[in-house]
Order: sequence, then C-alpha cells, then structure tokens
Amino acid sequence: MNLTLTLTKKEIRSYFNAPAAYIVLVIFLLLSGWFFASPLFINNQANLRSLFGIIPLLYLFFIPAITMGLISREKNSGTIELLATLPIKDEQIIMGKFWASLLLIGIGLLFTLIHLITIVILGTNVDYGSLFCGYLGLLLLGAVYSSIGIFASSISSNQIVSLIISFFIILFFFVIKYFLIFVPDFLVGLFQYISIDYHLSNITRGVIDTRNIIYFISLTLLFLKLAQTALENRNWK
Repeated sequence: MNLTLTLTKKEIRSYFNAPAAYIVLVIFLLLSGWFFASPLFINNQANLRSLFGIIPLLYLFFIPAITMGLISREKNSGTIELLATLPIKDEQIIMGKFWASLLLIGIGLLFTLIHLITIVILGTNVDYGSLFCGYLGLLLLGAVYSSIGIFASSISSNQIVSLIISFFIILFFFVIKYFLIFVPDFLVGLFQYISIDYHLSNITRGVIDTRNIIYFISLTLLFLKLAQTALENRNWK
C-alpha cells in the first residue's frame, strides 16, 4: 500500500511538473464553464443539469489525453524495466497510476464547484442529494475511463496509439445507446446494460442503485486487471 501511495504521489508530481496537466484542466474548466453559463445567460436558467450532461462528452477527449502516457511513456523510455527491479508488484504500478489519474479528474471536478457557488449566490434552490449523486456518477465514470486509458497505455509503447485505442474503447461504451434501435429485441436488454450512459443517467437523476454502482466498479476492475495482465506479459527486447 505504501508503494502504491508513493507511486501515486510520483505520478501527481509528474503531472504538475509539466504544463500538460494545467493545459488540460484549464481547457476542461473553460468548456464546462461555457456550457454552464450558456443556459444561464440565454435561457435565464441556473442549474447544473447542462454541466452533468456535457462533462461525459469532455471526458471522451480529456481522459485518454491524461492517461495515454502513464505506462507507454515508461515503456518508451525504458523506465518500466527499472520499476521491475524494485520490490513493487505490477498490481501496485497499475493502481498507483490509476489513483493518480483519478485524483487529477477529481481536481477538475472540484473546480467545477464554482458553478454550484454561483447558483447558491443567485438564490436558486439546490437539490443537494441530486447534486451529490451527479458528482458521484461523474467520478465513477472517470474511474472507468481512466482504467480503459491505463489498459490502452499498457499495450503500446506509443502514446498516440494508446490515446487512439482508449478513445475508441470509450467511444464504444459512450455511443452504444444510440444503436439500440438497430439491435434485435432479445438483445436490447443486454446492450442497454452494457451502455455506460444508461447507468450514469440513473445515478445523475438522484437514484443510487447498487446495480449501477456494481457496473462501474466491475468495469473499472476489469480494465485494471487487463492492464495488469498486459504488464505481466510484457516482453522486453
């Protein structure tokens, strides 16, 4: 556990020692702020519904960007071999990088609380229970996408290739809901369950169902396990 925490701290420092994390966070906050402010000024509506609707789409681009180099960069530079000589398990490497990426996502979400403060200042009634569920859903979604990004990074030493792989895997889970009308009736239930938006929409509506929580946790663990397996089966030249 201490080694995982140490690696997490190292990754967080590497994020903020380079301009990439600041650029990603600033662009993320600018875009999320725009989609929050637009209904406020155009329709005179102050709520976080539009924000919760746009952040999953922003995740589609930003999370592959922040996870693409977590392992592929180590492979490309050869430092993954150095890690192998240390008393650290592959599972700890994966989890250290996962917690670092999830913490960065959490920081981004934390900054969006400025929009909540704006709503409170404007005197709008806030359903804090629904708000909590919305942020919980976004954090769980970030965990799933991070695990996918780490898996993609673990199977390639090229960061751009890792980004493309993770983008298309995430895109699959993101758009599957739009193809339900083309799916045979007896498979609709299965494809609906696979659709990540189906579970996210349930949570963001303020309904915490253990089936939705289990879905997010299971998918996260699946891709983290796949990343660990890929790391264990690596062949160094």
